[in-house]
Amino acid sequence: MPYSVKEIAAALGAQAFGAVDILVEAAAEPGTAGPADLALAMSPSYGPALAEGNARAAVVWDGADWSAFGLEAAIIVPRARLAMAVLTQMLDQDRAFPGEPIIHETALIDPTAEIGEDCWVGPFAVIGAGAMVGAHSKIAAHVTISDEVQIGAGATVHAGVRIGPGVRIGEGFIAQPNVVIGGDGFSFVTATPSHVETARETLGAAPPPEMGDPTWHRIHSLGGVLIGDDVEVGANSTIDAGTVRPTRVGDGTKIDNLVQVGHNVVVGEHCLLCAQAGVAGSTVIGDRVVIGGKAGVADNLIVGDDVVLGGGTVVLSNVPKGRVMMGYPAVKMQTHIDSYKALRRLPRLLRDLMPGQKAVSKRDQSD
Repeated sequence: MPYSVKEIAAALGAQAFGAVDILVEAAAEPGTAGPADLALAMSPSYGPALAEGNARAAVVWDGADWSAFGLEAAIIVPRARLAMAVLTQMLDQDRAFPGEPIIHETALIDPTAEIGEDCWVGPFAVIGAGAMVGAHSKIAAHVTISDEVQIGAGATVHAGVRIGPGVRIGEGFIAQPNVVIGGDGFSFVTATPSHVETARETLGAAPPPEMGDPTWHRIHSLGGVLIGDDVEVGANSTIDAGTVRPTRVGDGTKIDNLVQVGHNVVVGEHCLLCAQAGVAGSTVIGDRVVIGGKAGVADNLIVGDDVVLGGGTVVLSNVPKGRVMMGYPAVKMQTHIDSYKALRRLPRLLRDLMPGQKAVSKRDQSD
């Protein structure tokens, strides 16, 4: 449905100016916006593009001279990305779950499962024995919810998600397509100490031991997964079940696409785990931690509250709370930057040293 500029401003808690009764149907970038679009020009760098588009109304930065860009109405927001969160929620048509709540005739739901009121269950979804799905939840096509799973109210589970037995999930959960929660952890052991165990204990100093039976024996995962409220997990990400206690993810944590959370891991509240990050087994991540893209945290470590790990960082030891870390192995960000600058200066330093080295070498030969 279209919204007036006045309605959108009220939802954003922002001020609207000009012809505030103008109706808009969608958001668009300034250069491609049409008359029915709300142009998003939330910083001065977007100003020139406003003249290229045909928007009548726009969301603009604080202090913008919006009328100079030919706009008829404007909404001024002090914090652009926060405004984006509210605005995109308003305009989201939720096309993955069209129409009124239904339970599709091809869905396979065990008679002992409990489905709350006003739920949407899509084609070929499977919900196992003793499972509980909270009210107002949306379960898309080809989702598997195993036996004894508990999912709180208001969940959105997109197509192809697999949730293993005994997983417990709070309210407001979002799982993007092909998420897997509660699969077995990657945990194996040999009958006698393996070469990798020796390498880890001696840091590679000792020769590999003579092994008898090299068979890897699976350690099964019995502990399940416990996820708090308001957690989102991105497409193709995995959270492994704990061995004998649950793997845990705290309230408000957001996990990007292609993230791996290993068995027995504890992730605190309001964390961000960005794409292709990995947390190895039995590591504890504190509250409000940000793990950048392609960053990795080794097993059995503790990462304190409010830590930020830059993209590509590899953590091999405990990190105190509040640290900002970069590099491989991870060091303080400033240390990493200083080291990188020094590394870049090395070719010039070597070039400057070479003439003096040759002169000393020739003098030694003449003596």
